[in-house]
Amino acid sequence: MALPQELADQAHRMAELIRSRRSDISLNVNYYKGAEGKMRFASEEFKSYFQKRFAGFSDNWCQPVAQSPIERMRYLGFRLPGAREADPDLTALARRNNFERVLPEALLMMTVAKRSFLLVSPSPQGARVTGEHPDSACVLYDAQTRQRVAGMVMWEDDTHEYAQWQNARLVVNLQREKGMVDAGDRRVAPDTEWDLREVNDRAVVANPLGAVGLVELRNQMLMDDEPISDIAGVRAMQDAINLIWAYLLNGLDYASLPGRVVTGGEMPMEPVLNEQGQKVGERPIDLDKLIKDRIAWLGPNTSIAEWTAAQLDVYSNVVEHAVEHIAAQTRTPPHYLIASSSNTPATGYELAEAGLVSKTRERISYADPEIREVNRLAMIAEGQKEKAAAVANGENVWAKPQYRTEEQLMDGLVKMRAAGFPIRYIIEEYGLGPDEVDRVMEMIRDEQMDPFLAAGLNETTDGARAVPPAAG
Repeated sequence: MALPQELADQAHRMAELIRSRRSDISLNVNYYKGAEGKMRFASEEFKSYFQKRFAGFSDNWCQPVAQSPIERMRYLGFRLPGAREADPDLTALARRNNFERVLPEALLMMTVAKRSFLLVSPSPQGARVTGEHPDSACVLYDAQTRQRVAGMVMWEDDTHEYAQWQNARLVVNLQREKGMVDAGDRRVAPDTEWDLREVNDRAVVANPLGAVGLVELRNQMLMDDEPISDIAGVRAMQDAINLIWAYLLNGLDYASLPGRVVTGGEMPMEPVLNEQGQKVGERPIDLDKLIKDRIAWLGPNTSIAEWTAAQLDVYSNVVEHAVEHIAAQTRTPPHYLIASSSNTPATGYELAEAGLVSKTRERISYADPEIREVNRLAMIAEGQKEKAAAVANGENVWAKPQYRTEEQLMDGLVKMRAAGFPIRYIIEEYGLGPDEVDRVMEMIRDEQMDPFLAAGLNETTDGARAVPPAAG
């Protein structure tokens, strides 16, 4: 079935946009995984000698740089305007859609590959929220309002490429055939047109959300349309560090013996034999092979001189300085990357992590409005339009990104209580999720109903009141 020309042009444009991004996404993801950025060599001679020896070695700094802010971005729920606690429907939505895993993966992909996607779609069990890889999804925006005007998710099998395109009115299922063979694999030619594909006897359906259900999480931007990867600046430095490691490991291989030079000797030769095994000439022996095989060939009137092996700590010093540059450029605490800071006092750790805490808050601010939009669309998918309208003015609840020891945390909470903060707020500051906060409050009520427990709870060792006589 043929497509309307306007829809076909837009689907073709979005498919090309997805394809154009794939090489950059693949490069960043491979650096994060450590599959890219292995040993780099400054010269072809060095590479020809030692590439195979160090083929499996790679020092990966992209991974801790990308992970450090994500491990502090813990989503706790959503609070509607005027509410004191997280909304139970949205908490149930998060649990049903496994937000504790889906969101960290989407946020990590956002910081590594510049962008990631969350797709909201209705289902018989309620709203479904799934993470979509950036190499197979795309959103188009209005040039003036920056509102989403269309979204598309692509996938493929052995014979066809498939897509689901949507705007605020329609959801359209598409397909096109893989008719081109490239290096033994079937490919879609760039000019191949899309056709309609029927799903449950229908290729085009009305969009029940009334909005594009594909939401894009974009990392930091400089007032343009191109997000920035958190590891873009780490890749080159990681390559340099791995090059230095190659030199160091090679130097260690030779460090057990001093350097030697043979003087006064002639070039060693080897005979050249014909098919009958008779000597028909001579040729110089491959000295590179002698060096690698640790073989010495000495003739008459030769002598040997030697010099002490070079100091190798210069390489490790350069590596340490390079890692320090990575820490400074990416606001990653030095003790996340190097072990020499392991004896830093607690106050030193707090100062060292100040940059990471600020960076984490920035990443939260990039993702916050998009996750709010996901919650709004999910309430529409579940038929709760009034709550969906309220979600637009609500707020996501995140755990504090700053790490504190248990002693520091409890000391701060006791001081907050002494200053008059309510017990529920203090429990939330402790970092519990909405369900856990409710459970603790119920326990407090149960204990206060018991006269024996209440008598012990309401008095501390110095006579100060620890728990209010009524919690709610």
